[in-house]
Amino acid sequence: MTTLALVGAGHIGSQIARLGVARGYDVVVSNSRGPETLGELVAELGPSARAATVEEAARAGDIVVVTIPFRSIESLPADAFAGKVVVDTNNYYPQRDGHVAELDDESTTVSELLQRHLPDAHVVKAFNHIYSSAIVTDALPSGDPERRALAIAGDDAEAKAAVTALLDDFGFDAVDLGPLSEGWRVQRETPAYGPRLTAPELRRAAADAKRYRDMR
Repeated sequence: MTTLALVGAGHIGSQIARLGVARGYDVVVSNSRGPETLGELVAELGPSARAATVEEAARAGDIVVVTIPFRSIESLPADAFAGKVVVDTNNYYPQRDGHVAELDDESTTVSELLQRHLPDAHVVKAFNHIYSSAIVTDALPSGDPERRALAIAGDDAEAKAAVTALLDDFGFDAVDLGPLSEGWRVQRETPAYGPRLTAPELRRAAADAKRYRDMR
């Protein structure tokens, strides 16, 4: 039985938790405010779910989904994530996160910065270009010609294979963009950000993506 851990239980985290329980995963949810604030969500999710601290969740998960605002990633206890497959759902919003020079000049990406903070984890970018409300409603069985695709990016092949399998279980095809540095291709304001796309459509949208500096 795979344990899916959520660090962050907001719009995206709670939807991933719901789909995880529905697909037979054990689910551990956590947030910055403590497990006592997650009673309502855990009660909804049922006996396959429990609440924990962020450190407990990270240590318990076979796959750990980090879905907190980018500005908060420095608070994560790096040791607890060692050896873990970590899914990063983040996007950079300067108005929320404050300006980060390396992101403003596009010399790196949010997922690469998360990997830097969690050096012994295996970070895979995923779930950042789908609206939270669609995570449950857009899932379809494998082989459906209208099945939605979600992009992944990562530097570790085994970690990407694990996330590809997770997406397939959840009801989505995976489109591999390559290393973490290519995750920008599905960031906000790119053609792939938001719309429901099949795998061939997503590949085209990602190929057509432009850097922010080239949009101006």
